[in-house]
Amino acid sequence: MPAAGTSTKSDERRRVLVAAAIGCFAQKGFYGTTTHEIADWVGISQPYLYRLYPNKQALFAATVDHVSVVMTETLVAHSPASGGAGLTSEEALDAARGAYAALVADQTILRFLMHANCAVGEPLVAEAVRRCYAKQVDTVRQLLGDDDAVRRWFGAGMLDNVVAVLGLADIDEPWAHVLSAR
Repeated sequence: MPAAGTSTKSDERRRVLVAAAIGCFAQKGFYGTTTHEIADWVGISQPYLYRLYPNKQALFAATVDHVSVVMTETLVAHSPASGGAGLTSEEALDAARGAYAALVADQTILRFLMHANCAVGEPLVAEAVRRCYAKQVDTVRQLLGDDDAVRRWFGAGMLDNVVAVLGLADIDEPWAHVLSAR
């Protein structure tokens, strides 16, 4: 007999719970979201949530790990072949930025990631966020080929995050034009 909480049904509930947690945490962050709200969103009881994950930190960390996998899959699927074969370093960087833009187009994942960075005061969350960054560095290094390109991608990505989350493409002000490169 499988251990409590390890059945196929529990695994499926964990997947559903993590998918819902992305949206919940994206709205109100780690500190503003309750496990009761997440359980209600999924349609399970809060005690059952705690059978699946021992605490909110573990659920949030699992959600970061899931988002890391989604990010990696999206970058690989939308980027040129490893090392940017046949592309200049700038073309490969632009392609990788385009892949990231596709990932955060609906802003749910973007907002979740921003909240994850803010919640690194929680040890389990900090470990998960570090794993996520490590995985993305490895992925982008494989796609772009060198550490300088990785740093440029992350720097450009952080600026892209600000432009996206503040909706600067829709603001007709000189400072917004500077940041959004219009």
